[in-house]
Amino acid sequence: MTMLDERKDAATASPGPSGPAPLSAWTRDLGLGVRFAVAGGREGWIRTLLTAVGVGLGVAVLLAATAVPSLLNNRDQRTVDRTPAAVEAGTLPPSDRTLVVADASVEYRDATIGGWQLRADGANPARPPGVDRFPGPGEMVVSPALKRLLNGEDSELLRERFKPYKLVGTIGEAGLSDPHDLYLYTGSGAITDGKGNANRIAEWGQATQREPMDPVLVILVVLMCVVLLVPVVIFIATAVRFGGERRDRRLAALRLVGADIATTRRAAAGEALFGTLLGLLLGAVFFYGGREFVGSFQVWRVAAFPSDLQPAPLLALAIVLAVPVCAVVVTLVALRSVAIEPLGVVRQSKTRKRRAAWRVAMPVVGVLLLLSTGAGSEGVTSPEVALISIGILLILLGLVTLLPWLVETVVLQMRGGPVAWQLASRRLQLSSAAASRAVSGITVAVAGGIALQMYFVGINDDFTKVTGEDPKRAQVGVMTDFPSGELADRMIKDFRATQGVKEVVGTVDAYAVSPGRSADGSAQTVALTYGSCSTLRELLKLPSCQDGDVFIAYRADQKNEEWVTDAARPGRTLNLNDTLYDPRGAADKEPVLWRIPADARTVPQRTDPAGETHSGVFLTPGSLDPASLPNASTTALIQTDPSVPDAAERVRTTAYAIDPAMRVWTFQRADRDRMYDSLRTALFVAATGTLMLIAASMVVAQIEQLRERKRLLSVLVAFGARRSTLAWSVLWQTAIPVVLGTALAVAGGLGLGWAMLRLIDKPVTEWLLFLPLAGVGAGLVAVVTLLSLPPLWRLMRPDGLRTE
Repeated sequence: MTMLDERKDAATASPGPSGPAPLSAWTRDLGLGVRFAVAGGREGWIRTLLTAVGVGLGVAVLLAATAVPSLLNNRDQRTVDRTPAAVEAGTLPPSDRTLVVADASVEYRDATIGGWQLRADGANPARPPGVDRFPGPGEMVVSPALKRLLNGEDSELLRERFKPYKLVGTIGEAGLSDPHDLYLYTGSGAITDGKGNANRIAEWGQATQREPMDPVLVILVVLMCVVLLVPVVIFIATAVRFGGERRDRRLAALRLVGADIATTRRAAAGEALFGTLLGLLLGAVFFYGGREFVGSFQVWRVAAFPSDLQPAPLLALAIVLAVPVCAVVVTLVALRSVAIEPLGVVRQSKTRKRRAAWRVAMPVVGVLLLLSTGAGSEGVTSPEVALISIGILLILLGLVTLLPWLVETVVLQMRGGPVAWQLASRRLQLSSAAASRAVSGITVAVAGGIALQMYFVGINDDFTKVTGEDPKRAQVGVMTDFPSGELADRMIKDFRATQGVKEVVGTVDAYAVSPGRSADGSAQTVALTYGSCSTLRELLKLPSCQDGDVFIAYRADQKNEEWVTDAARPGRTLNLNDTLYDPRGAADKEPVLWRIPADARTVPQRTDPAGETHSGVFLTPGSLDPASLPNASTTALIQTDPSVPDAAERVRTTAYAIDPAMRVWTFQRADRDRMYDSLRTALFVAATGTLMLIAASMVVAQIEQLRERKRLLSVLVAFGARRSTLAWSVLWQTAIPVVLGTALAVAGGLGLGWAMLRLIDKPVTEWLLFLPLAGVGAGLVAVVTLLSLPPLWRLMRPDGLRTE
């Protein structure tokens, strides 16, 4: 049977206009449209492939979005599995399975290297996940990413830090959060249960209680999901209509053999359906093929193993069902404005202007819906989340529906100008719908981005804490526990000898108690701080100081420090061999008594570089031997020389050589909430992918429009039009809708951001956040124009005049 015979059969079997078509008619006509797509020759296949590629890209992004929960859950589970099970220090007896662990996390430049020191109690200690060989003393097992970092040319300081350890293995996937995770396990023979941060365990896997998300962040997540996924849906709907003009002219032939309008529309839907089904297959190929490379790169320091990306089955099924239905519905709705007649397609005649009333009503209703939703501070209920989602969706979809009206209204007023401008404006006046569809993704993305930025800035202060630290007075802080004050005193000297260190404010810290503690452990305690005069001047306001002096300090109001004023008095006797803070609580220690000198002076406090104040008794060299402080700890505030490269890394190397479990941190004026920070990172990752998808959408749409005008372009060149003029006309055809869409996006984004901040009773603190995002539109215009120039040059060749 020939294609013409099928058309005649479809025409004669088509139902009349008296009622809705039966299911058999739908099936037959949709199947006919599929035949058109398959047997439509080279042009039909090109259009089908354009649609399939566009839909495939969108489906791949949607599948990736459905895999995000799986990715997060898998990462979290592996992190939990490698966390030592919590056991109170000193309560677990040694056995063949037990081991002692101590935190060995370190910082290297802008990266964090996590890990643990391990010491086995027996022959079969519980191994961490992903570790085949338990590291003995002086051995280490590292992640593949850390191994690559250690082998890097510029990692000499890091290699020096781990020089005492021999590499005996690598950590497998089961023990890593992602392929770029920097992690290690080192073997040690020195760590002891209950000393410092060391603890004995019998298994790995510490279940943690996840804190409920702040209601403000819940609203932020809802906003992010809607803003980032709506452009993808719009992109799929746009891809379904690729090549619509050429397809409609082919359908006129179907009308010529007697088919009615309903049959032609269903056949067109079948043609789009075939391209969409092919797009679903390509989307699966794009997703699963790209998933294999996901572990090779990081986006904003976020990575994953390929196995982590598992689409949620129900959501994936919803995508498989919804995308073809969307293709059919979009095609049928689009053809309602097109009159396909036997002798041609009535599209380029004078049409009725688009109405703005219902288009404006959508975002207005969305704003009112947001303002009427109360997000309480105690939490956001599911109905409130649904209403917020609907409100955001109405605003964004309202912008999409407003854009064609805005473009049509503006281009109809264009008159005169250079030849390239006239060609572009005339083309938009004849058919602005295709250009508006291509730009609608940018409009939604920019509007959503502006709203997100406004929301982030508005809530930033709630999730950023001012630490009170002064990075000018000290840049690095270290702290560790030692069994003797003598060793702690030596640690300060080691830091002072480190290259790049200008000054060390180091103190030996301990607690003492008044004699005669009761059996329940209640006693008057006082903090002891040992340091040089230069160190104590960073903590106290001293009129004078020399070795042998003793000082007493407490807060001026004395409200919460009665224990200081009572126990820390000149002439009061203290027991230095305190067991109150000993995890094992040994009761048989001999007391070490020390009397506070009668000439000890009371002085005011001073805020240290860490933003803290210190109370208690302060000792200088000569007043007390630090070796008499058996449970002392050491804190050092270190000032580095900015002219020495990697001075902070040299400090960390010295700290690791003294004690791998030493806590090292850098001073900063502000500290940001981790969950808030992770959401910002997730936004940047998702926004990057969305913008790449939009750019791909515009390129494909531009190439499709150029193909539609292949013959016209060839005719213009044949009549002497300059190719540069046509290239400029292509630029203006892209730029004009983008500029109008960006202006609409700025207005809509500012309105959405204002409504979201009103939802949580926050003021708008920055109205100019749209400037960088508006520049994204200009950048996309340049990219799309450059990428469309090669096909433009090919389409302007003389063979474009050929016809059948």
